[in-house]
Amino acid sequence: MSETSDQHLVVFTPSGKRGRFAAGTPVLQAARELGVDLDSVCGGRGICSRCQITPSYGEFPKHGVTSQESALSEWNKVEARYKEKRGLIEGRRLGCQAKVEGDIVIDVPAESQVHRQVVRKDADDRVIELDPSTRLYYVEVREPDMHDPSSDMERLTEALYDQWQLEGLIGDLRIMRTVQRALREGPNWNGKVTCAVHFGRKRAQGRIIHVWPGYFEGTIYGAAFDIGSTTIACHLSDLRTGATVASSGLMNPQIRFGEDLMSRVSYSMMNPDGADQMTKVVREAINALLAQVSAQAMIDPEEIVEATFVGNPIMHHLLLGIDPVELGGAPFALAAGDGMVFWAREVGINSTHPNARIYTLPCIAGHVGADAAAVILSEEPYNADDITLIVDVGTNAEIVLGNKDRLLACSSPTGPAFEGAQISCGQRAAPGAIERIRIDPDTKEPRFKVIGCELWSDDPGFEAATASTGITGIAGSGIIEAIAEMRLADVIDIDGVVRGTLATQTNRVFSEGRTWSYLIHDGAQKIMVTQADVRAIQLAKAALYAGCQLLMDELGLETVDRITLAGAFGAHISPKHAMVLGMIPDCEVDNVRSAGNAAGTGARIALLNSGKRREIEAVVRDVEKIETAIAPKFQDHFIGAMAVPHKTAPFPKLSKVVRLPDSAPAQPPESGGGGRKRRRARV
Repeated sequence: MSETSDQHLVVFTPSGKRGRFAAGTPVLQAARELGVDLDSVCGGRGICSRCQITPSYGEFPKHGVTSQESALSEWNKVEARYKEKRGLIEGRRLGCQAKVEGDIVIDVPAESQVHRQVVRKDADDRVIELDPSTRLYYVEVREPDMHDPSSDMERLTEALYDQWQLEGLIGDLRIMRTVQRALREGPNWNGKVTCAVHFGRKRAQGRIIHVWPGYFEGTIYGAAFDIGSTTIACHLSDLRTGATVASSGLMNPQIRFGEDLMSRVSYSMMNPDGADQMTKVVREAINALLAQVSAQAMIDPEEIVEATFVGNPIMHHLLLGIDPVELGGAPFALAAGDGMVFWAREVGINSTHPNARIYTLPCIAGHVGADAAAVILSEEPYNADDITLIVDVGTNAEIVLGNKDRLLACSSPTGPAFEGAQISCGQRAAPGAIERIRIDPDTKEPRFKVIGCELWSDDPGFEAATASTGITGIAGSGIIEAIAEMRLADVIDIDGVVRGTLATQTNRVFSEGRTWSYLIHDGAQKIMVTQADVRAIQLAKAALYAGCQLLMDELGLETVDRITLAGAFGAHISPKHAMVLGMIPDCEVDNVRSAGNAAGTGARIALLNSGKRREIEAVVRDVEKIETAIAPKFQDHFIGAMAVPHKTAPFPKLSKVVRLPDSAPAQPPESGGGGRKRRRARV
C-alpha cells in the first residue's frame, strides 16, 4: 500500500506483522489481510467474542468518549452490549467492531489466537535431592498451666525445639490468630498440630507460616518460574516428594511493549509509568499461571507456600518493581543482584498462601541474569573437568564457558529473529508452523515437518493430517534448518546470498524486486525464505558466535570439549544445522547436546533444595563477566561470523559430518531480480 495521509500503520504483536490501512478498516479485516492469527467464528457480528484485541500504543477513546485523535474508533453499541451482557476485560476491544483511525500497535492475546503458542518449557525428569526451604513438622504441645504461665506461641515454639531441635522460630500475626484454634479441637485441649516452617537464607531465620490441627495428611507445594522475554513457564512441585504435579506456560504479555529487552527499556525511558505497566502485566501473568497449575493439580492455591524465580536482569527487575532504565546503558548497573527472599504478597503475587515466600536466584551481571545462574546450577560446569560452552539461545543469548577451574559469562544481543520475529513467514511455535526441513542438493526440492504432525510433507497422509492446522509459517527451529539446508544445497553462498542463477533450474528460486527468494511451500499461504530473512538470521547468529568467540579468546581456546544448547528454543535446534549455520563454534557434533529448559530446571532445583541456593550464590560470585558492548574484538568476530558458517574459521570437525559447497559467491542478479541495469532501462 502507498503511504498516504489516510493510510495508517498497524502493527500486530506478538507476530510482528504490519501494514498500512485506510481509516475505517476493521481491525479483524486488517488482521486477515496480513495473515495475523486472530480468531472469529461469527462473521464479524460481535457475537462470538473470539476476536478480542488489546490496543497497546496510540491515542484511544475512553468508553463512550469520542476523540478525533483516536487510533481506534470509539466504542459502538455492539461492544457496549457485549460488555454489559457477557463482560469484557478492561482495555480489550472486539476486533470486528474496532476500526483503525490512526497509527497503532495491537496485541492479540493468546486466547484470541486460532493457533495458540506452544510454550515448550516442560519440566524434565531430573532427579533432585530433596531439601526444601519449607517443611512440615508434627508436634505435641503441652497444656497451659496456671503454675507456669506461658502463651500458646511460647509452648508451640518450645515443642518445635524439644521435638525437632528447631531454635529461634517466629510467627507473624496471622499465626497468632490461628494457633489457639489449632491447638484446641473443639472446646477441649488437644495440643497436637502440624506446622509449616520456612527457613530463609540462614537456618536461624525460621518462620512458622501455617498451623493445622492434628496430623496434617495433605501436602504443601512450591512453584518454579522461568520468566523469559518471550514466554513464562511455571512448574508446580510437591514439596514433600519433589514430584512435578503440573506445568503451564504462556506468552510474556510484556511483548506488547517491545519484542526485545532493549525496546522494553526504551519504553520505560519514554513513558513515565512504563516500568509500572510492565511490572503489572507480568505479575498478572504469574498469578494466572499459578491459578492454572493449581487447577491442573486440583489443589487450593493457598497450598502453594513457596516459589522460585529466574529471568534475565530486565525481567528480574520488572518482577520486583524496579525500573530497569539503568540496564539500558553503560555501565549496566544492577539495582540488586544477590539471591533474595521476599513475601509473595510483597511483589503482587496473590494466588498463593498468604504467608508464601519467594526466592529469586542471583543475577551475574547487568546483562547476564538469574536465568544464566539457573542454567549453571542445572548443568554444573563448575564441577566438570571438560571445557563446556553453554549457550542459552533466546532474544538475548546468555553464554557460559569453562570448567571447575574457571567460569566466564557474557550476553549477546541476538534479537528475536531466532524465534520467528523479523522473518517474512516467521511465527512462534504453534501447530502448523514448519519446524524441520530438508532440501535435496540436486533437485533443490524441500521436505518438511510441522508442529503437531509427525509426518514429513512427502509422506502419504500428510495433507489430511495437517488439514485442521494448515501450513502457517516457519518457527525458529525451522528457519535455522531452512537456511542451513539452503547452504548445504548451495541455494545460498558463503556470504548468504540467494543464488538467482538457480531460477533457470528450479521454480523454487524466484525473484522479488532486486533480490531472490526460496519457496518452501506453495499452498493457501506461500511459505518462503527471502534474502532479508537470511540477512536477519545472519545478524543474529553472528552476534551469538562473536560472544562465544570472545569467551574462548579469554581462555586462550581454539576449540571446546562440549557445547550445551539450553533454553526451550535451544532444545529444538538441530546441533548439526546450528553448526552449519555458524551459530556456534566448531565441535564434535556428537558432543553438542540440548539441555532442554535448563533455566527452568535450575529454578526447580533451587525450589526443592535450599542448599543449592547457597551453592549457586557462591559460584556466581566467582564467575568472570565479559561485557560484549565494550570488547574491542567483538566487531571483528561479528564480521567474520556473518558468513555461513564463517569467513575464515575452517570448521574441521563439522566437515567430517557434512560437505559444504565450495562454489564461488553468487553474482548480483542481472534479470528477474530487478538489477540496476534493468531498472535503469525501465526508467
